[in-house]
Amino acid sequence: MRILTATVLTLSIWLSQAQADPIQTQAGAMTATPVITGLDTPWAFGFLPDGTILVTERGGRLLAWRDGAVTEIANPPPVVVDGQGGLLDILVPRDFAQSRELFFTYAKKQLWREGTAVYRARLSADGTRLEGGKAIFEMTRGSGGGFHFGSRLAEARDGTLLVTIGDRGEDASAQDLGRHNGSVLRITRDGKAPSDNPFVGQGGAEPEIWSYGHRNPQGMAMDPAGQLWAVEHGARGGDEVNRIEPGRNYGWPVISYGTHYSGAKIGEGTAKEGLQQPVFYWDPSIAPSGMTFYDGAIADWRGNAFIGSLKFDYISRLSGDPLREVERIEGPETERVRDVRQGPDGALWFLSEGNGALYRLAP
Repeated sequence: MRILTATVLTLSIWLSQAQADPIQTQAGAMTATPVITGLDTPWAFGFLPDGTILVTERGGRLLAWRDGAVTEIANPPPVVVDGQGGLLDILVPRDFAQSRELFFTYAKKQLWREGTAVYRARLSADGTRLEGGKAIFEMTRGSGGGFHFGSRLAEARDGTLLVTIGDRGEDASAQDLGRHNGSVLRITRDGKAPSDNPFVGQGGAEPEIWSYGHRNPQGMAMDPAGQLWAVEHGARGGDEVNRIEPGRNYGWPVISYGTHYSGAKIGEGTAKEGLQQPVFYWDPSIAPSGMTFYDGAIADWRGNAFIGSLKFDYISRLSGDPLREVERIEGPETERVRDVRQGPDGALWFLSEGNGALYRLAP
């Protein structure tokens, strides 16, 4: 096993609580403790049952934190690094202790440049490498430009996988059921379409599609009741939080609460019969990314959603029915928050792309 030292990769581990000033929140003062620093454009992280933390970097590296040391995992997915594309999300399934399987999303080389794909592999018994890696799914006809890969993963209660794919910068494709662009997909662990997906058997429709009409969903999570939610980037304004239901059309680019970057109107306005409304939206855009629902030890946060902001450097806390932003948690540590997850210790963990660091947020 090759140890990645701070000298070689400018990675360091900090376990002391005595760093920056506490972050003041409505639930009290919280300390953001850096656990891994020196990361290069980190995108996602996940927890293994033995306490190991895995982190993906968009440039293609998969890193593991164990007992105060960081190592590089061999044989990661063969990614194309282009714009927003590279090695993206990671999912540690509930049965990892038995299967040792991991799932990743990434930008995969295709005939038409590159597209979002899902990769399955086993982590070796000694935790040093991926084995038996295979692309189990890739979107139909990728494209160039390096935009809007989407690329979040979630595990449904029945063990199927939910995957987000952005419109890849081709607005109209999000309304085309014959392409995977701009959709949330539901697939099996072998990458197939379950027989009860809403568009199975409908001529010309891609059977993996669960919902469509999305622009660039970079956050997704299951709430405590098992309901799926996604958060997506709008254009100029109109970032959305959506309650995802099978077969529904979420409107992009027919309706939107934002405008084109030029200031021009998008589509037909903000509403149209048959198209889903967001539960909540931001204007101006905050560039939302990772999303989680919290059920840990901080009582005031239980049942709340937490979403990272890339543009305004904070963590958005949403609460209520319907969900509304009730607090912005921010400090020097929350620069370009790319991913947010609850840890097995009940703390809120987040990945700062701007600081190149993974933090643990707790009282």
